[in-house]
Amino acid sequence: MQIEDQVSLDYDDVLIKPKRSILKSRKQVDITRELKFRWSGQEWSGVPIIAANMDSTGTMHMFGSLSGYGMMTALHKFYNKEQLVSFFSDDASEDLDRVFYSLGMRDDDWDKFAAVWAELPQEFRPKMVCIDVPSAYLETFVDFLRRFRDTYPSVTIMAGNVCTGEMTEALVLAGADIVKVGIGPGSGCLTRRVAGVGVPQLTAVIDCADAAHGLKGWICADGGIVHPGDLGKAFGGGADFIMMGGVLSGHHECEGELMDADGNPVGFDHPGPKFMKFYGMSSDEAMKKHYGGKADYRASEGRSVTIPYKGMVRNTIEEYLGGLRSTMSYIGAEKLKEIGRRTTFVRVNRVLNTSLAK
Repeated sequence: MQIEDQVSLDYDDVLIKPKRSILKSRKQVDITRELKFRWSGQEWSGVPIIAANMDSTGTMHMFGSLSGYGMMTALHKFYNKEQLVSFFSDDASEDLDRVFYSLGMRDDDWDKFAAVWAELPQEFRPKMVCIDVPSAYLETFVDFLRRFRDTYPSVTIMAGNVCTGEMTEALVLAGADIVKVGIGPGSGCLTRRVAGVGVPQLTAVIDCADAAHGLKGWICADGGIVHPGDLGKAFGGGADFIMMGGVLSGHHECEGELMDADGNPVGFDHPGPKFMKFYGMSSDEAMKKHYGGKADYRASEGRSVTIPYKGMVRNTIEEYLGGLRSTMSYIGAEKLKEIGRRTTFVRVNRVLNTSLAK
């Protein structure tokens, strides 16, 4: 048994210290990045924010809205082969670098990707792939990643999830261009409570970014984004990409069923308040929907909540991108890649002993 006693932080434990700036307006900042991937050799440019591959947010409809902002969508894993072939050859044909094909490490995941790949003409095949499981610390996952890299050398691979530097290095060396960082920070995730496992997200991002960048890899900060200012904190900590789930839930572009206040299905023209369900992919609800139920040897590590319907996603996106521009203007970062060099975090004072607050 060991105890690490250094301070570890989440996004709400810090603020970013402002710096003098020569910028005249938020309009001057550039929120795009240009990156080259170590293993695939692909060059990419755009706004490095990704809709999470949850079945309510990683939708083809979400891709249609986010790609217009230069953002990305990681499709959920549960589209069938016919849907995917149609999507990549039609809807995504001109924006293949704005979408991740997502899969796990099951045999049927491998077989479905191989079938989609074989059926699509070369120019319409997926360019970006997200391979993820709740914990990428399994040696079987590393073996799967290595096998996938050897089989599809031209594909840009994002793999995870991890929350420590040494495992980030292992995934980069096994073939990951981008390592997905975060165990337990998402609003639909209960891993920290159920399993007692994880690292506070800002600390995880800082440590994993340092590890990945030393090997010419990149990281994606997955989870924990609650407020627009959290984007600047994640990028300031060294994230190259950010994945959001809960922020994008409940919108028109999601695949959730609309309900009234009593839980009855309704249409978009319903005059009263409307709601949608949002749930983590390790929740009882997700496992029942996609796998026939939760296996008796495992615990549910996700939660299901009912949230108000939020309308079109563009309003939320513009608020969060506007917040990112504000962060950059406050610290004088004209380009997104400069945020890390311009960021000084200030720890927020917190009362650690409740008796002190009395």
